[in-house]
Amino acid sequence: MNTADAKRILETALICSTQPLPVRELRVLFGDELDADAIKALLAELQEDWSQRGLELVGVASGWRFQSRPEMREHLDRLHPEKPPRYTRAVLETLAIIAYRQPVTRGDMEDIRGVTINSLILKQLEDRNWVEVIGHRETVGRPALYATTRQFLDDLGLDSIDQLPLIEAPGAPAPATDAVSAVVDPRAAPVGHGTSTPPTPASGRHLP
Repeated sequence: MNTADAKRILETALICSTQPLPVRELRVLFGDELDADAIKALLAELQEDWSQRGLELVGVASGWRFQSRPEMREHLDRLHPEKPPRYTRAVLETLAIIAYRQPVTRGDMEDIRGVTINSLILKQLEDRNWVEVIGHRETVGRPALYATTRQFLDDLGLDSIDQLPLIEAPGAPAPATDAVSAVVDPRAAPVGHGTSTPPTPASGRHLP
């Protein structure tokens, strides 16, 4: 199979998919005729091919996907003028603490914030599929340990948690909240399967 045909197959699969596709799944398209390194090289070429277009090919935590470029958002938002729910400062502070200090317990979060955390805040983040319980701390009461999810990284357009904006004091909720707010759009509505609602300003708008 020549390079042009292989790139066309990858391009079609990625555009038609409603979810990011990892390299291992993309290899299935070719019956394992191409190894992972060959697939990655083709993806890099596709990125260059689309560099001057309104869409871009990006790698996120769950795999690869096409999405609109951030500068297209102003125009695309006109198709969806509704106002999605906003995230409160308390929600963003809690999310920032989890993102920068994970895994953490609810008690850890309350110690950092200095206030009691409403259980509805954690439920909202869990319902958004941005945080999840990954285990329990082996101490009195075995409190749940919270961490961010792949969906959180996907919605931020990140490949790993290490790509979050750097902050001077990771333990302080204020700078951490500012850093998360820089990539999490408070106006963003939950992204359902196949929706075109923009998850974040950094990652642009997903293709339907």
